[in-house]
Amino acid sequence: MPPSELCPYDRVQTPSDSELRAKTRIGIRFFEKYQEAGDIKDLGVAVRLFQGIVDQIPAEHPMRANQLGNLAVCLTARHQKLGNLQDLEAALQINQEIVDLTPRNHPERGGRLESLAVSLRDRYRRLGALDDVEATLQKMQEAVDLTPLDHPDRAGRLQSLAVSLSDRYQRLGALDELEATAQKMQEAVDITPVDHPDRAQRLQNLAASLRDRYQRLGALDDLEAALQKMQEAVDLTPVNHPDRAQRLQNLAASLGYRYQRLGAPDDLEATLQKMQEAVDLTPVNHPGRAQRLQHLAVSLGYRYQRLGALDDLEAALRKMQEGVDLTPVDHPDRAGRLESLAQSLRDRYRRLGALDDLEATLQKMQEAVDLTPVDHPDRAGRLQNLAVSLGYRYQRLGALDDLEATAQKMQEAVDLTPLDHPDRAGRLQRLAVSLGYRYQRLGALDDLEAALQKMQEAVDLTPVDHPGRAQRLQDLAASLGYRYQRLGALDDLEATAQKMQEAVDLTPLDHPDRAQRLENLAASLRDRYQRLGALDDLEAALRKIQEGVDLTPVDHPDRAGRLESLAQSLRDRYRRLGALDDLEATLQKMQEAVDLTPVDHPDRAGRLQNLAASLGYRYQWLGALDDLEATAQKMQEAVDLTPLDHPDRAQRLQNLAASLRDRYQRFGALDDLEAALRKMQEGVDLTPVDHPNNAQRLQSLALCFRDRYHKFERPQDLDFISQYYRASFNTPAPSDPEPLWTAALGWASFSQEFCLMDCCTAYSAAFNLLPELLWMGHSIPIRQDAIRRLNVGHAASTATRICIGLSDLVSGIQFIEQGLATTFQQVLQLRPDLDSLPPNQADELQRLSYALYSGTTPDPNKVARERNKLLQEIRKQPGHESFQLPRPYNILCRASQEGPVVILNGHEDGCDGIIIPHPTSEPVHVPLPNVTLALLIAQQRDLAQLLSRCNVRTRGDSVSTRLFGNQEGFKSRKTEECFSDLLTWIWANIVDPVYRVLASHDIHSGRLWWLPTGSFAGLPLHACPPTDQFIHSYTATLGSLLDAQAKKRASVPYKLGVVGVTHTGPGNMNYLKGVEQEVKKISSVIEDHHLECLQGAHATPDAVKNQLQNCSWVHLACHGIQDLKEPIKSHLLLYDGVLELETILRMPLSNAEFVFLAACQTAMGDVDLINESFHLGGGFLAAGFRGAIGTLWSMNDEDGPLVAETFYSHLFRDGKQPQASDAAEALHLAVKKLKEKKVPHERWILFIHMGV
Repeated sequence: MPPSELCPYDRVQTPSDSELRAKTRIGIRFFEKYQEAGDIKDLGVAVRLFQGIVDQIPAEHPMRANQLGNLAVCLTARHQKLGNLQDLEAALQINQEIVDLTPRNHPERGGRLESLAVSLRDRYRRLGALDDVEATLQKMQEAVDLTPLDHPDRAGRLQSLAVSLSDRYQRLGALDELEATAQKMQEAVDITPVDHPDRAQRLQNLAASLRDRYQRLGALDDLEAALQKMQEAVDLTPVNHPDRAQRLQNLAASLGYRYQRLGAPDDLEATLQKMQEAVDLTPVNHPGRAQRLQHLAVSLGYRYQRLGALDDLEAALRKMQEGVDLTPVDHPDRAGRLESLAQSLRDRYRRLGALDDLEATLQKMQEAVDLTPVDHPDRAGRLQNLAVSLGYRYQRLGALDDLEATAQKMQEAVDLTPLDHPDRAGRLQRLAVSLGYRYQRLGALDDLEAALQKMQEAVDLTPVDHPGRAQRLQDLAASLGYRYQRLGALDDLEATAQKMQEAVDLTPLDHPDRAQRLENLAASLRDRYQRLGALDDLEAALRKIQEGVDLTPVDHPDRAGRLESLAQSLRDRYRRLGALDDLEATLQKMQEAVDLTPVDHPDRAGRLQNLAASLGYRYQWLGALDDLEATAQKMQEAVDLTPLDHPDRAQRLQNLAASLRDRYQRFGALDDLEAALRKMQEGVDLTPVDHPNNAQRLQSLALCFRDRYHKFERPQDLDFISQYYRASFNTPAPSDPEPLWTAALGWASFSQEFCLMDCCTAYSAAFNLLPELLWMGHSIPIRQDAIRRLNVGHAASTATRICIGLSDLVSGIQFIEQGLATTFQQVLQLRPDLDSLPPNQADELQRLSYALYSGTTPDPNKVARERNKLLQEIRKQPGHESFQLPRPYNILCRASQEGPVVILNGHEDGCDGIIIPHPTSEPVHVPLPNVTLALLIAQQRDLAQLLSRCNVRTRGDSVSTRLFGNQEGFKSRKTEECFSDLLTWIWANIVDPVYRVLASHDIHSGRLWWLPTGSFAGLPLHACPPTDQFIHSYTATLGSLLDAQAKKRASVPYKLGVVGVTHTGPGNMNYLKGVEQEVKKISSVIEDHHLECLQGAHATPDAVKNQLQNCSWVHLACHGIQDLKEPIKSHLLLYDGVLELETILRMPLSNAEFVFLAACQTAMGDVDLINESFHLGGGFLAAGFRGAIGTLWSMNDEDGPLVAETFYSHLFRDGKQPQASDAAEALHLAVKKLKEKKVPHERWILFIHMGV
């Protein structure tokens, strides 16, 4: 308040009083002049004048209190201007004297108590003594209590009380005082007239209290109300008002909070504009300048963090340093300004990587913490910032002390933070990150679980629209990623990718943290690729990390890490696709990453390791000696830089051992082999038993002993090899099962040479990995790609060949069943037999299976995981222990109940047959000594060339175009001779030996099922004379035949659906003349009410799909196309569209009995997936049909009517209901009719029967 000219004791009139009044008026004029012009000299004159007056007045003089008040006002103003502590102490002492001079019932006592309270508050804000804030509140409450409700000063005193309550809340954090502050301030505003000159100040203070409540409780309504009140206060403040700067500062602060909460760029720019205006209005020597510079620096920091402009960061540092320099050493705000300066230095360190900035950050931050009382509410935030800075130094220098201090400071910060505090989420996040660092360094699983728990709690506390949510989701994803890498749970892998994608989606395109989040998203996609093998994940990872690198400035300290991530993804693609360009790019990016990494950086060892690994791949590809030497040298350097207690040391030792082993294999130097053994043994010794990489390290150690055995043939090394291989498969499975598959095959290969009895164990270990390697949550094309890459078929044939050699035919049959037609079997598993399950489990399994089967789920991986968990629960029940697990021989052999099953296995070491004569018989070996893999391949090649010459392309080709004699001058006689020669060879070397063994078991006729594998598949085994001895069928697996035999007949009345497609639409010249006649022949032998025909324009894809679902028997007379590149895309050509195999597999065909595919290429499979049975015929069986007729190549359009008439006449003879088990005999009769017409071989051999 201004100095007062009035004296309450006007009755006392003496000459000295008049003189004093005149001096008072002069002092007041100088004070007013100071207020108008801001000249500190005028204020000094006023102080001297009032001091002189006070010195002349005796203690008992009635004017003394007023004159003391005038002096206190001027001293307070000078303190506010210059920050001189002596002025503040003098003003406080004077105000205390005034109160002491004022009787308790005096009408001015309330105002004088207020002045004393204000002085006490100013001293508290300067020195931070808690006693002063308590005294302030006591005096201010007394002043309010003395003020009548209708008194014009009540609003001001309520405001001062509210401000004092706010100070104590800021210090002690009591929520009651925060609520009381807002309540008192609202009351003050409510009783202040709209045109009152102090209304703006009271609105400002009300806004500040609402903002404080927002900061504590996070209610967005409080923040919006604070902004509205603050804007009103600014609008009421004239441009030249001395308080305008302060009000602009508070408005800017509130806008800054809204930007932090909602992330709107407009709020950020408005914050900066208001804050700059506030600074510009503040004189250089004003005590509030330091605070405004601090707020301006913080706002510039926000813009730097959002847009990444280095100019903003440098400007923030300059402003912040200026603010600190203006702040006295004993000022209570010095700690906060040092904290802000430290944060700006830390941002510059993160951007430019200068260690000096990091050390300065820590020094300033430690000083800020030391200046902060233990009970101060800002102590938790400053401890957090100190912990974050220590974490950065740990990341840079790797000192364990920094790591422990980081976790300790962060825990202390969390402990000081109330449960309902809006900053608790951020502090929990930082604590989780520090625990994650400690887990990465020391490997304690407890730290990882604690990090996850804290991080999840932080995310749960963060509103969906909070700008910090993206970072917290990223950190949660990182913790989940660590747990996945440690424990290998697929749920963690999926959750990591999902949380990271959510974090990226929440991050604006121009946000400086976007690059980091893209890098982490790429890492999670790469982990998923490594686990599940989906090429889409790898390509997506590459796109995301390339985008992250592109967003990262050349001088950014994180660029090296992002280049490393890009290099790793490129290397993965090289390993998958084999493009040398990817490998060269990997090396270039990895070398750049190493070059950007300081020698003392803790990540240098990891980057050297990755560079060495990439050099190793190039050595394996090109064989350059320089690459071999560089690999070993870089790996040794990486190990040397890795602390003894570092959790990555074991991995680096393993890689070093591998490079030494490569060098030994190149040069044969025994020193390299022994060194490799030592390093690998050290790596194994450092690896916890439950570590996911333990299996891989044990296998690498086995390989080292294997090399030494080959060198010295020491029997104990053989024991070591067996011991370590066995141990590797008794450890927790790693997150990526593919290395285990490779290792199991390596073990099997070694055992085949030196310990044959271990072979079956090794192959069992390998095939048990197939459910993980061929994950059902992936699409069929992805799984088929994995089958090619892993060469599953060759592993199955090798395992079977070894079992035959050991006379263990039962194991051989089980390996064949596990390793062949795997995707085919997985499709069948999605149509489970539910009769034996409790209703709730049956319903749930049916729901999950159908979701996968139909492709209707947006997240097949999640559904597959849920289904796996349900299967595990089912298997815990008595009688269901092996539910949907590979079936043992005593179940599989039941497939021979209607006739013997002949399995044919081709391998480079020999070819064999295995017959299952009857369920009660032991399997029988059929040696095929005259058959070799090379001969089989040659016969397949000759057959392909023969068919090419016959021009069997598509159904509809005329006989004249097919005649061999019309093809490039060849004689038609040659065609028949070639087919006769082929069939004679097959008979003599394959079929006849099988028949002889069957005869020895008194089996001379009846049904016979062939299960050909590898290069046996596709040979016309059924066509060898004498063709009438057996009725031949084929099956993809024993299990599928069993399931078809066990399937219940359709409960609806039988109906034959006939599809006849003469052409596929207007303008299509590929006309099938014989289709109309074929449909007529079928119609002539079947009653109309059992028949449903779709012909011409009615045979659309949708109509055919509907027919497949409604008819138990289906005849398809149309074109069929086998897609050799993507078998799942094989399709039927219908009217105005196609029906793909993938679509058929996803249809619920509960009534399906039998399908006749009178189309071309319906039993012809992909040569690379020959064992998978994914041709159209096999697809229909997988979709639920019990039996099918297909073609090995294109059928002749002219043969369709005869075959169809004979086939259906037999099935529907005497008006009886057709049986799927009669279909093979019906086809046998139809083909016999064709042969009787003396048609060429290629026209009758092609028809085959599959299923029951």
